[in-house]
Amino acid sequence: MARHLVTSALPYINGIKHLGNMVGSMLPADVYSRYLRQRGHDVLYICATDEHGTPAELAAKAAGMSVAEFCAQAHDAQKAVYDGFQLAFDYFGRSSSQQNVEITQHFARKLKENGFIEERAIRQVYSPVDGRFLPDRYVEGTCPHCGYDKARGDQCENCTRVLDPTDLLDPRSAISGSTELEIRETKHLFLLQSKLQHEVEAWVARHEGDWPQLSSSIARKWLTEGLLDRAITRDLDWGVPVPADTWPELAAEGKVFYVWFDAPIEYIGATKEWADAAPDGETRDWKSWWYEADDTVRYTQFMAKDNVPFHTVMFPATELGVREPWKKVDVVKGFNWLTYYGGKFSTSQQRGIFTDAALDTLPADYWRYFLVANAPESDDSSFTWEHFAATVNKDLADTLGNFVNRVLSFSRKRFGDEVPAGSAAGEAETRLGEETARLLAEYEEHMDALQYRKAAAALRALWSAGNSYLEEKAPWLEIKTDPDGAALTLRTAMNLIHLYAIVSEPFIPASAAAMRGAFALPADSATWVTADEAKSLDAVPAGTPFTVPPVLFAKITEEDLETYRERFGGAGA
Repeated sequence: MARHLVTSALPYINGIKHLGNMVGSMLPADVYSRYLRQRGHDVLYICATDEHGTPAELAAKAAGMSVAEFCAQAHDAQKAVYDGFQLAFDYFGRSSSQQNVEITQHFARKLKENGFIEERAIRQVYSPVDGRFLPDRYVEGTCPHCGYDKARGDQCENCTRVLDPTDLLDPRSAISGSTELEIRETKHLFLLQSKLQHEVEAWVARHEGDWPQLSSSIARKWLTEGLLDRAITRDLDWGVPVPADTWPELAAEGKVFYVWFDAPIEYIGATKEWADAAPDGETRDWKSWWYEADDTVRYTQFMAKDNVPFHTVMFPATELGVREPWKKVDVVKGFNWLTYYGGKFSTSQQRGIFTDAALDTLPADYWRYFLVANAPESDDSSFTWEHFAATVNKDLADTLGNFVNRVLSFSRKRFGDEVPAGSAAGEAETRLGEETARLLAEYEEHMDALQYRKAAAALRALWSAGNSYLEEKAPWLEIKTDPDGAALTLRTAMNLIHLYAIVSEPFIPASAAAMRGAFALPADSATWVTADEAKSLDAVPAGTPFTVPPVLFAKITEEDLETYRERFGGAGA
Protein backbone atom coordinates (compact mmCIF):
# COMPACT_ATOMS: atom_id res chain seq x y z
CA MET A 1 0.00 0.00 0.00
CA ALA A 2 1.00 3.64 -0.40
CA ARG A 3 3.04 5.66 2.10
CA HIS A 4 1.17 8.77 3.23
CA LEU A 5 2.81 11.70 5.00
CA VAL A 6 0.23 13.95 6.69
CA THR A 7 0.88 17.27 8.41
CA SER A 8 -1.40 19.94 9.82
CA ALA A 9 -0.51 23.58 10.32
CA LEU A 10 1.45 23.95 13.54
CA PRO A 11 -0.70 25.39 16.34
CA TYR A 12 0.90 28.48 17.76
CA ILE A 13 2.22 28.28 21.29
CA ASN A 14 0.49 31.35 22.77
CA GLY A 15 -2.47 29.63 24.41
CA ILE A 16 -5.12 26.95 23.96
CA LYS A 17 -6.61 26.92 20.46
CA HIS A 18 -10.26 27.53 19.55
CA LEU A 19 -12.59 25.26 17.58
CA GLY A 20 -11.91 27.19 14.37
CA ASN A 21 -8.25 26.26 14.62
CA MET A 22 -9.16 22.64 15.34
CA VAL A 23 -11.45 22.20 12.32
CA GLY A 24 -9.12 24.13 10.02
CA SER A 25 -6.11 21.87 10.45
CA MET A 26 -5.59 19.16 13.07
CA LEU A 27 -8.99 17.45 13.18
CA PRO A 28 -9.41 16.84 9.43
CA ALA A 29 -5.80 15.66 9.29
CA ASP A 30 -6.54 13.21 12.10
CA VAL A 31 -9.73 11.94 10.41
CA TYR A 32 -7.84 11.39 7.16
CA SER A 33 -4.89 9.70 8.89
CA ARG A 34 -7.18 7.34 10.77
CA TYR A 35 -9.04 6.49 7.57
CA LEU A 36 -5.82 5.79 5.65
CA ARG A 37 -4.48 3.56 8.44
CA GLN A 38 -7.72 1.59 8.46
CA ARG A 39 -7.44 1.10 4.70
CA GLY A 40 -4.04 -0.48 5.22
CA HIS A 41 -1.73 2.37 4.19
CA ASP A 42 1.57 3.27 5.86
CA VAL A 43 0.83 6.64 7.47
CA LEU A 44 2.95 9.17 9.33
CA TYR A 45 0.98 12.04 10.87
CA ILE A 46 3.29 14.79 12.14
CA CYS A 47 2.50 18.00 13.98
CA ALA A 48 4.19 20.28 16.53
CA THR A 49 3.78 23.48 18.48
CA ASP A 50 5.04 26.56 16.65
CA GLU A 51 7.13 28.20 19.37
CA HIS A 52 9.10 31.06 17.84
CA GLY A 53 8.19 34.62 16.97
CA THR A 54 7.02 37.65 18.84
CA PRO A 55 3.72 36.29 20.26
CA ALA A 56 5.65 33.68 22.24
CA GLU A 57 7.82 36.37 23.79
CA LEU A 58 4.83 38.60 24.50
CA ALA A 59 2.81 35.77 26.05
CA ALA A 60 5.76 34.71 28.21
CA LYS A 61 6.26 38.30 29.35
CA ALA A 62 2.56 38.58 30.26
CA ALA A 63 2.83 35.32 32.24
CA GLY A 64 5.97 36.48 34.06
CA MET A 65 7.97 33.51 32.79
CA SER A 66 11.01 32.90 30.63
CA VAL A 67 10.10 32.08 27.04
CA ALA A 68 11.60 28.59 27.29
CA GLU A 69 9.61 27.81 30.44
CA PHE A 70 6.42 29.27 29.00
CA CYS A 71 6.72 27.27 25.77
CA ALA A 72 7.42 24.01 27.59
CA GLN A 73 4.31 24.41 29.77
CA ALA A 74 2.15 25.59 26.87
CA HIS A 75 3.24 22.64 24.72
CA ASP A 76 2.20 20.17 27.41
CA ALA A 77 -1.12 21.98 27.93
CA GLN A 78 -1.92 21.92 24.23
CA LYS A 79 -0.92 18.27 23.89
CA ALA A 80 -3.27 17.35 26.75
CA VAL A 81 -6.18 18.95 24.92
CA TYR A 82 -5.31 17.18 21.65
CA ASP A 83 -5.14 13.90 23.53
CA GLY A 84 -8.62 14.69 24.83
CA PHE A 85 -9.83 15.09 21.24
CA GLN A 86 -8.12 11.76 20.45
CA LEU A 87 -5.90 13.27 17.78
CA ALA A 88 -3.72 10.30 16.82
CA PHE A 89 -0.45 12.04 15.94
CA ASP A 90 2.45 9.75 15.27
CA TYR A 91 4.51 12.52 16.81
CA PHE A 92 3.72 15.95 18.23
CA GLY A 93 6.96 17.89 18.39
CA ARG A 94 8.27 21.37 19.14
CA SER A 95 9.72 23.87 16.68
CA SER A 96 12.24 24.89 19.35
CA SER A 97 13.81 21.42 19.14
CA GLN A 98 17.48 21.01 18.36
CA GLN A 99 16.51 18.97 15.32
CA ASN A 100 14.65 21.93 13.86
CA VAL A 101 17.51 24.28 14.68
CA GLU A 102 19.97 22.10 12.79
CA ILE A 103 17.79 21.55 9.72
CA THR A 104 16.74 25.21 9.54
CA GLN A 105 20.36 26.34 9.66
CA HIS A 106 21.22 23.76 7.00
CA PHE A 107 18.49 25.13 4.73
CA ALA A 108 19.73 28.69 5.26
CA ARG A 109 23.33 27.79 4.44
CA LYS A 110 22.26 26.01 1.26
CA LEU A 111 20.07 28.92 0.16
CA LYS A 112 23.02 31.29 0.61
CA GLU A 113 25.33 28.91 -1.22
CA ASN A 114 22.89 28.84 -4.14
CA GLY A 115 22.50 32.61 -4.27
CA PHE A 116 19.00 32.87 -2.78
CA ILE A 117 19.83 34.64 0.50
CA GLU A 118 21.54 37.98 0.75
CA GLU A 119 22.28 40.42 3.55
CA ARG A 120 20.63 43.82 3.23
CA ALA A 121 20.56 47.00 5.26
CA ILE A 122 16.98 48.03 5.96
CA ARG A 123 15.19 50.73 7.87
CA GLN A 124 13.31 49.25 10.80
CA VAL A 125 11.07 50.45 13.59
CA TYR A 126 12.98 51.28 16.77
CA SER A 127 11.43 52.15 20.13
CA PRO A 128 13.52 54.43 22.33
CA VAL A 129 11.15 53.74 25.23
CA ASP A 130 11.75 49.98 24.93
CA GLY A 131 15.40 50.39 23.90
CA ARG A 132 15.20 47.92 21.02
CA PHE A 133 14.23 47.29 17.43
CA LEU A 134 10.64 46.12 17.13
CA PRO A 135 10.14 43.14 14.79
CA ASP A 136 6.80 42.48 13.05
CA ARG A 137 4.30 41.62 15.82
CA TYR A 138 5.95 43.97 18.29
CA VAL A 139 4.40 46.71 16.17
CA GLU A 140 0.63 47.18 16.01
CA GLY A 141 -1.44 49.72 14.13
CA THR A 142 -4.01 50.28 11.40
CA CYS A 143 -3.95 48.15 8.26
CA PRO A 144 -3.39 50.36 5.18
CA HIS A 145 -5.53 48.01 3.07
CA CYS A 146 -8.72 47.47 5.12
CA GLY A 147 -8.46 49.96 7.99
CA TYR A 148 -8.47 47.33 10.76
CA ASP A 149 -7.00 49.12 13.80
CA LYS A 150 -5.51 46.05 15.50
CA ALA A 151 -3.35 44.85 12.61
CA ARG A 152 0.03 43.34 13.43
CA GLY A 153 3.31 44.18 11.77
CA ASP A 154 3.48 40.85 9.92
CA GLN A 155 -0.12 40.26 8.84
CA CYS A 156 -3.56 41.79 9.18
CA GLU A 157 -5.82 39.35 11.00
CA ASN A 158 -8.87 40.95 9.35
CA CYS A 159 -8.00 40.90 5.63
CA THR A 160 -5.06 38.40 5.87
CA ARG A 161 -2.73 40.67 3.84
CA VAL A 162 0.95 40.16 4.64
CA LEU A 163 2.52 43.37 5.99
CA ASP A 164 5.77 44.90 7.10
CA PRO A 165 5.77 46.92 10.34
CA THR A 166 6.53 50.08 8.37
CA ASP A 167 3.31 49.59 6.36
CA LEU A 168 1.08 50.22 9.40
CA LEU A 169 -0.69 53.49 9.96
CA ASP A 170 -0.52 55.01 13.46
CA PRO A 171 1.98 52.37 14.66
CA ARG A 172 2.58 51.66 18.35
CA SER A 173 4.81 49.36 20.37
CA ALA A 174 3.14 46.12 21.43
CA ILE A 175 5.45 46.07 24.46
CA SER A 176 4.90 49.50 25.97
CA GLY A 177 2.19 51.00 23.77
CA SER A 178 4.51 53.89 22.94
CA THR A 179 3.83 55.77 19.72
CA GLU A 180 7.22 57.52 19.91
CA LEU A 181 8.80 55.25 17.34
CA GLU A 182 11.77 55.87 15.09
CA ILE A 183 13.05 54.34 11.88
CA ARG A 184 16.69 53.23 12.11
CA GLU A 185 18.97 51.20 9.87
CA THR A 186 19.89 47.60 10.66
CA LYS A 187 20.90 44.51 8.69
CA HIS A 188 18.82 41.40 7.96
CA LEU A 189 18.85 38.36 5.71
CA PHE A 190 16.48 38.27 2.75
CA LEU A 191 15.14 35.23 0.91
CA LEU A 192 15.25 36.19 -2.77
CA GLN A 193 11.85 34.82 -3.72
CA SER A 194 11.78 36.99 -6.84
CA LYS A 195 14.56 34.84 -8.31
CA LEU A 196 12.45 31.73 -7.69
CA GLN A 197 9.15 33.07 -9.09
CA HIS A 198 9.21 31.08 -12.32
CA GLU A 199 10.22 27.86 -10.59
CA VAL A 200 7.40 28.22 -8.06
CA GLU A 201 4.92 28.97 -10.86
CA ALA A 202 5.96 25.83 -12.71
CA TRP A 203 5.75 23.76 -9.53
CA VAL A 204 2.28 25.08 -8.68
CA ALA A 205 1.11 24.40 -12.24
CA ARG A 206 2.15 20.76 -11.89
CA HIS A 207 0.35 20.23 -8.59
CA GLU A 208 -2.64 22.57 -8.28
CA GLY A 209 -4.91 20.15 -10.15
CA ASP A 210 -4.91 18.01 -6.99
CA TRP A 211 -5.69 20.95 -4.69
CA PRO A 212 -9.10 22.34 -3.74
CA GLN A 213 -9.99 25.58 -5.49
CA LEU A 214 -9.40 27.58 -2.31
CA SER A 215 -5.74 26.53 -2.16
CA SER A 216 -5.01 26.94 -5.85
CA SER A 217 -6.73 30.34 -6.10
CA ILE A 218 -4.73 31.72 -3.14
CA ALA A 219 -1.46 30.46 -4.63
CA ARG A 220 -2.31 31.92 -8.03
CA LYS A 221 -3.23 35.27 -6.48
CA TRP A 222 0.17 35.54 -4.81
CA LEU A 223 2.01 34.50 -7.93
CA THR A 224 0.07 36.96 -10.07
CA GLU A 225 0.97 39.78 -7.70
CA GLY A 226 4.61 38.67 -7.90
CA LEU A 227 6.86 37.14 -5.27
CA LEU A 228 8.81 39.71 -3.28
CA ASP A 229 12.13 39.22 -1.56
CA ARG A 230 11.35 38.62 2.10
CA ALA A 231 13.29 39.38 5.28
CA ILE A 232 13.79 36.09 7.10
CA THR A 233 15.53 37.28 10.26
CA ARG A 234 14.27 39.20 13.28
CA ASP A 235 15.60 41.00 16.35
CA LEU A 236 14.39 38.61 19.05
CA ASP A 237 15.81 36.78 22.02
CA TRP A 238 14.01 33.53 21.17
CA GLY A 239 14.27 31.61 17.91
CA VAL A 240 16.57 29.61 15.65
CA PRO A 241 19.89 31.50 15.77
CA VAL A 242 21.52 32.72 12.59
CA PRO A 243 24.60 30.42 12.34
CA ALA A 244 27.79 32.19 13.29
CA ASP A 245 29.89 30.18 10.84
CA THR A 246 27.96 31.72 7.94
CA TRP A 247 26.88 35.18 9.15
CA PRO A 248 29.16 36.05 12.10
CA GLU A 249 28.15 39.73 12.30
CA LEU A 250 24.41 39.02 12.41
CA ALA A 251 24.92 36.15 14.83
CA ALA A 252 26.84 38.47 17.14
CA GLU A 253 23.91 40.87 17.05
CA GLY A 254 21.62 38.04 18.20
CA LYS A 255 19.55 37.78 15.03
CA VAL A 256 17.21 34.79 14.77
CA PHE A 257 15.26 33.40 11.83
CA TYR A 258 11.75 34.62 11.14
CA VAL A 259 9.18 32.17 12.50
CA TRP A 260 7.64 31.68 9.06
CA PHE A 261 11.03 30.54 7.78
CA ASP A 262 11.64 27.88 10.42
CA ALA A 263 8.05 26.78 11.19
CA PRO A 264 7.42 24.81 7.95
CA ILE A 265 10.87 23.27 8.24
CA GLU A 266 9.67 21.90 11.59
CA TYR A 267 7.55 19.36 9.68
CA ILE A 268 10.89 17.82 8.77
CA GLY A 269 12.40 18.60 12.18
CA ALA A 270 9.50 16.94 14.02
CA THR A 271 9.88 13.85 11.84
CA LYS A 272 13.51 13.64 12.94
CA GLU A 273 12.33 14.16 16.54
CA TRP A 274 10.01 11.17 16.01
CA ALA A 275 12.90 9.08 14.73
CA ASP A 276 15.21 10.13 17.56
CA ALA A 277 12.50 9.26 20.10
CA ALA A 278 12.25 5.65 18.92
CA PRO A 279 12.27 3.17 21.81
CA ASP A 280 15.21 0.83 22.30
CA GLY A 281 15.30 -1.82 19.61
CA GLU A 282 13.25 0.18 17.09
CA THR A 283 14.76 2.05 14.17
CA ARG A 284 12.84 4.86 12.47
CA ASP A 285 14.05 6.19 9.14
CA TRP A 286 12.91 9.81 9.13
CA LYS A 287 14.77 10.75 5.98
CA SER A 288 12.93 8.24 3.78
CA TRP A 289 9.79 10.30 4.32
CA TRP A 290 11.42 13.55 3.24
CA TYR A 291 14.51 13.05 1.11
CA GLU A 292 14.28 11.65 -2.43
CA ALA A 293 10.70 10.65 -1.57
CA ASP A 294 8.73 12.20 -4.45
CA ASP A 295 7.92 8.82 -5.98
CA THR A 296 7.41 6.88 -2.75
CA VAL A 297 5.43 9.21 -0.48
CA ARG A 298 2.08 10.99 -0.92
CA TYR A 299 2.22 14.19 1.15
CA THR A 300 -0.98 15.97 2.25
CA GLN A 301 -1.08 19.19 4.30
CA PHE A 302 -4.10 20.61 6.16
CA MET A 303 -4.53 24.26 7.10
CA ALA A 304 -6.86 27.26 7.27
CA LYS A 305 -6.76 29.72 4.40
CA ASP A 306 -4.53 32.26 6.17
CA ASN A 307 -1.73 29.67 6.19
CA VAL A 308 -2.17 28.61 2.56
CA PRO A 309 0.17 31.23 0.97
CA PHE A 310 3.07 30.16 3.14
CA HIS A 311 2.64 26.49 2.19
CA THR A 312 1.83 26.85 -1.50
CA VAL A 313 4.34 29.60 -2.34
CA MET A 314 6.82 30.60 0.38
CA PHE A 315 7.89 27.19 1.72
CA PRO A 316 8.02 25.61 -1.76
CA ALA A 317 10.27 28.50 -2.80
CA THR A 318 12.54 27.67 0.13
CA GLU A 319 12.64 23.97 -0.76
CA LEU A 320 13.29 24.70 -4.43
CA GLY A 321 16.09 27.12 -3.57
CA VAL A 322 17.89 24.60 -1.38
CA ARG A 323 18.57 22.53 -4.51
CA GLU A 324 18.22 19.27 -2.63
CA PRO A 325 15.54 16.60 -3.22
CA TRP A 326 13.36 17.37 -0.19
CA LYS A 327 9.76 16.18 -0.46
CA LYS A 328 7.29 18.88 -1.45
CA VAL A 329 3.59 18.74 -0.76
CA ASP A 330 1.25 16.90 -3.15
CA VAL A 331 -2.10 18.14 -1.80
CA VAL A 332 -2.80 21.31 0.19
CA LYS A 333 -6.23 20.99 1.78
CA GLY A 334 -7.19 24.55 2.70
CA PHE A 335 -10.22 25.49 4.78
CA ASN A 336 -12.22 28.67 5.10
CA TRP A 337 -13.18 30.13 8.49
CA LEU A 338 -15.46 28.62 11.08
CA THR A 339 -17.23 31.61 12.58
CA TYR A 340 -18.99 31.98 15.92
CA TYR A 341 -22.44 33.45 15.33
CA GLY A 342 -21.06 35.12 12.23
CA GLY A 343 -17.97 36.61 13.92
CA LYS A 344 -14.46 35.21 13.64
CA PHE A 345 -13.05 32.94 16.30
CA SER A 346 -9.99 34.67 17.69
CA THR A 347 -7.28 33.45 20.05
CA SER A 348 -5.89 36.93 20.59
CA GLN A 349 -9.32 38.36 21.44
CA GLN A 350 -10.65 35.26 23.28
CA ARG A 351 -13.77 35.10 21.12
CA GLY A 352 -15.58 31.78 20.62
CA ILE A 353 -15.28 28.32 22.13
CA PHE A 354 -11.81 27.10 23.01
CA THR A 355 -10.89 23.46 22.84
CA ASP A 356 -10.27 22.91 26.54
CA ALA A 357 -13.64 24.46 27.41
CA ALA A 358 -15.29 22.35 24.72
CA LEU A 359 -14.00 19.14 26.32
CA ASP A 360 -15.12 20.35 29.75
CA THR A 361 -18.63 20.78 28.32
CA LEU A 362 -19.27 17.66 26.22
CA PRO A 363 -17.37 14.54 25.07
CA ALA A 364 -14.91 14.87 22.20
CA ASP A 365 -16.98 12.84 19.71
CA TYR A 366 -19.80 15.41 19.80
CA TRP A 367 -17.35 18.10 18.70
CA ARG A 368 -15.46 15.91 16.25
CA TYR A 369 -18.58 14.90 14.37
CA PHE A 370 -20.16 18.34 14.27
CA LEU A 371 -16.99 20.09 13.15
CA VAL A 372 -16.15 17.64 10.37
CA ALA A 373 -19.75 17.37 9.16
CA ASN A 374 -19.87 21.16 8.91
CA ALA A 375 -16.28 21.76 7.83
CA PRO A 376 -15.77 25.17 6.17
CA GLU A 377 -14.63 23.77 2.84
CA SER A 378 -16.27 25.70 -0.01
CA ASP A 379 -17.09 28.73 2.13
CA ASP A 380 -17.14 29.92 5.73
CA SER A 381 -19.45 28.05 8.10
CA SER A 382 -20.97 29.36 11.29
CA PHE A 383 -21.08 27.73 14.68
CA THR A 384 -24.23 28.35 16.67
CA TRP A 385 -25.34 26.41 19.70
CA GLU A 386 -28.71 25.83 18.04
CA HIS A 387 -27.11 24.24 14.97
CA PHE A 388 -24.74 22.22 17.13
CA ALA A 389 -27.57 20.82 19.27
CA ALA A 390 -29.72 20.00 16.24
CA THR A 391 -26.83 18.09 14.62
CA VAL A 392 -25.93 16.15 17.75
CA ASN A 393 -29.53 15.31 18.57
CA LYS A 394 -30.58 14.27 15.06
CA ASP A 395 -27.49 12.54 13.71
CA LEU A 396 -25.73 11.16 16.76
CA ALA A 397 -28.45 10.66 19.38
CA ASP A 398 -31.47 9.80 17.21
CA THR A 399 -29.98 8.19 14.11
CA LEU A 400 -26.94 6.31 15.41
CA GLY A 401 -27.22 6.14 19.19
CA ASN A 402 -30.90 5.21 19.27
CA PHE A 403 -30.37 2.49 16.64
CA VAL A 404 -27.59 0.88 18.68
CA ASN A 405 -29.49 1.06 21.95
CA ARG A 406 -32.84 -0.24 20.77
CA VAL A 407 -31.37 -3.12 18.73
CA LEU A 408 -29.17 -4.41 21.54
CA SER A 409 -31.68 -3.76 24.34
CA PHE A 410 -34.56 -5.42 22.49
CA SER A 411 -32.47 -8.43 21.49
CA ARG A 412 -31.22 -8.98 25.03
CA LYS A 413 -34.74 -8.69 26.38
CA ARG A 414 -36.20 -11.24 23.94
CA PHE A 415 -33.27 -13.54 23.07
CA GLY A 416 -30.72 -13.18 25.85
CA ASP A 417 -27.08 -12.06 25.82
CA GLU A 418 -26.00 -13.75 22.60
CA VAL A 419 -26.61 -12.77 19.00
CA PRO A 420 -29.70 -14.74 17.91
CA ALA A 421 -29.58 -17.00 14.86
CA GLY A 422 -33.01 -16.88 13.26
CA SER A 423 -33.84 -17.71 9.68
CA ALA A 424 -31.70 -17.26 6.59
CA ALA A 425 -31.35 -13.83 5.00
CA GLY A 426 -34.14 -12.82 2.68
CA GLU A 427 -35.00 -10.16 0.14
CA ALA A 428 -34.94 -7.30 2.65
CA GLU A 429 -31.45 -8.27 3.83
CA THR A 430 -30.22 -8.53 0.23
CA ARG A 431 -31.50 -5.04 -0.53
CA LEU A 432 -29.93 -3.74 2.68
CA GLY A 433 -26.58 -5.31 1.81
CA GLU A 434 -26.58 -3.77 -1.66
CA GLU A 435 -27.49 -0.35 -0.24
CA THR A 436 -24.84 -0.64 2.46
CA ALA A 437 -22.14 -1.50 -0.08
CA ARG A 438 -23.21 1.39 -2.32
CA LEU A 439 -23.14 3.92 0.52
CA LEU A 440 -19.82 2.58 1.77
CA ALA A 441 -18.30 3.07 -1.68
CA GLU A 442 -19.68 6.62 -1.72
CA TYR A 443 -18.19 7.27 1.72
CA GLU A 444 -14.79 5.96 0.59
CA GLU A 445 -14.90 8.08 -2.57
CA HIS A 446 -15.49 11.27 -0.59
CA MET A 447 -12.88 10.43 2.03
CA ASP A 448 -10.28 9.73 -0.68
CA ALA A 449 -11.13 13.10 -2.24
CA LEU A 450 -10.93 14.92 1.14
CA GLN A 451 -14.56 16.04 0.80
CA TYR A 452 -15.50 16.05 4.46
CA ARG A 453 -19.07 17.32 4.34
CA LYS A 454 -19.93 14.80 1.62
CA ALA A 455 -18.18 12.02 3.52
CA ALA A 456 -20.17 12.88 6.65
CA ALA A 457 -23.40 12.84 4.62
CA ALA A 458 -22.54 9.39 3.27
CA LEU A 459 -21.75 8.13 6.76
CA ARG A 460 -25.02 9.56 8.04
CA ALA A 461 -26.83 7.83 5.17
CA LEU A 462 -25.25 4.53 6.23
CA TRP A 463 -26.64 5.02 9.73
CA SER A 464 -30.05 5.95 8.30
CA ALA A 465 -30.12 2.80 6.17
CA GLY A 466 -30.09 0.74 9.35
CA ASN A 467 -33.00 2.68 10.79
CA SER A 468 -34.98 2.29 7.56
CA TYR A 469 -34.36 -1.46 7.61
CA LEU A 470 -35.46 -1.66 11.23
CA GLU A 471 -38.65 0.28 10.52
CA GLU A 472 -39.39 -1.92 7.50
CA LYS A 473 -38.91 -5.20 9.38
CA ALA A 474 -40.35 -3.95 12.73
CA PRO A 475 -38.97 -6.81 14.87
CA TRP A 476 -41.11 -5.67 17.82
CA LEU A 477 -44.13 -6.73 15.73
CA GLU A 478 -42.39 -9.52 13.80
CA ILE A 479 -41.57 -11.40 16.98
CA LYS A 480 -45.27 -11.96 17.66
CA THR A 481 -45.77 -14.03 14.51
CA ASP A 482 -42.28 -14.99 13.30
CA PRO A 483 -39.67 -15.21 16.09
CA ASP A 484 -37.03 -16.58 13.69
CA GLY A 485 -37.64 -13.64 11.35
CA ALA A 486 -37.27 -11.20 14.25
CA ALA A 487 -34.04 -12.93 15.28
CA LEU A 488 -32.72 -12.53 11.71
CA THR A 489 -33.62 -8.85 11.74
CA LEU A 490 -31.80 -8.27 15.01
CA ARG A 491 -28.75 -10.31 13.95
CA THR A 492 -28.55 -8.29 10.74
CA ALA A 493 -28.91 -5.03 12.68
CA MET A 494 -26.14 -6.11 15.06
CA ASN A 495 -23.88 -6.70 12.08
CA LEU A 496 -24.71 -3.19 10.97
CA ILE A 497 -23.64 -1.90 14.39
CA HIS A 498 -20.32 -3.67 13.99
CA LEU A 499 -19.91 -2.21 10.49
CA TYR A 500 -20.79 1.25 11.81
CA ALA A 501 -18.15 0.86 14.53
CA ILE A 502 -15.45 0.22 11.92
CA VAL A 503 -16.31 2.86 9.34
CA SER A 504 -17.27 5.57 11.87
CA GLU A 505 -13.96 5.36 13.73
CA PRO A 506 -12.26 8.23 11.84
CA PHE A 507 -15.07 10.59 12.91
CA ILE A 508 -16.05 9.34 16.37
CA PRO A 509 -13.30 7.04 17.69
CA ALA A 510 -14.50 6.71 21.30
CA SER A 511 -18.08 5.87 20.32
CA ALA A 512 -16.83 3.50 17.63
CA ALA A 513 -14.76 1.65 20.23
CA ALA A 514 -17.82 1.36 22.49
CA MET A 515 -19.92 -0.07 19.64
CA ARG A 516 -17.25 -2.53 18.64
CA GLY A 517 -16.62 -3.51 22.24
CA ALA A 518 -20.26 -4.52 22.64
CA PHE A 519 -19.50 -7.79 20.83
CA ALA A 520 -17.23 -10.43 22.37
CA LEU A 521 -15.72 -11.59 19.09
CA PRO A 522 -12.68 -13.83 19.72
CA ALA A 523 -10.58 -12.41 16.85
CA ASP A 524 -12.00 -9.05 15.82
CA SER A 525 -9.08 -7.78 13.77
CA ALA A 526 -10.94 -6.20 10.85
CA THR A 527 -9.67 -2.70 10.03
CA TRP A 528 -12.12 -1.96 7.22
CA VAL A 529 -15.13 -3.47 5.45
CA THR A 530 -15.03 -4.78 1.88
CA ALA A 531 -17.97 -4.45 -0.50
CA ASP A 532 -18.66 -8.19 -0.22
CA GLU A 533 -18.59 -7.99 3.59
CA ALA A 534 -20.97 -5.04 3.49
CA LYS A 535 -23.37 -7.03 1.34
CA SER A 536 -23.24 -10.20 3.44
CA LEU A 537 -23.40 -8.53 6.88
CA ASP A 538 -22.19 -11.66 8.66
CA ALA A 539 -19.07 -10.55 10.55
CA VAL A 540 -20.87 -11.07 13.88
CA PRO A 541 -22.19 -14.66 13.83
CA ALA A 542 -25.03 -16.06 15.83
CA GLY A 543 -24.02 -17.09 19.33
CA THR A 544 -21.62 -14.18 19.82
CA PRO A 545 -21.99 -12.78 23.37
CA PHE A 546 -22.80 -9.07 23.52
CA THR A 547 -23.46 -6.34 26.06
CA VAL A 548 -25.50 -3.17 25.88
CA PRO A 549 -23.13 -0.19 26.20
CA PRO A 550 -24.14 2.96 28.06
CA VAL A 551 -26.04 5.54 26.06
CA LEU A 552 -23.65 6.70 23.36
CA PHE A 553 -25.01 10.22 22.92
CA ALA A 554 -27.18 12.16 25.34
CA LYS A 555 -29.52 14.67 23.76
CA ILE A 556 -28.81 18.35 24.29
CA THR A 557 -31.85 19.92 25.92
CA GLU A 558 -33.13 23.47 25.73
CA GLU A 559 -32.01 23.89 29.33
CA ASP A 560 -28.51 22.78 28.31
CA LEU A 561 -28.55 25.32 25.48
CA GLU A 562 -29.46 28.10 27.83
CA THR A 563 -26.53 27.16 30.06
CA TYR A 564 -24.10 27.04 27.12
CA ARG A 565 -25.24 30.37 25.70
CA GLU A 566 -24.89 31.99 29.10
CA ARG A 567 -21.38 30.60 29.52
CA PHE A 568 -20.03 31.17 26.01
CA GLY A 569 -22.24 33.88 24.57
CA GLY A 570 -24.39 33.69 21.46
CA ALA A 571 -27.94 34.40 20.38
CA GLY A 572 -30.30 34.74 23.31
CA ALA A 573 -27.48 35.03 25.86
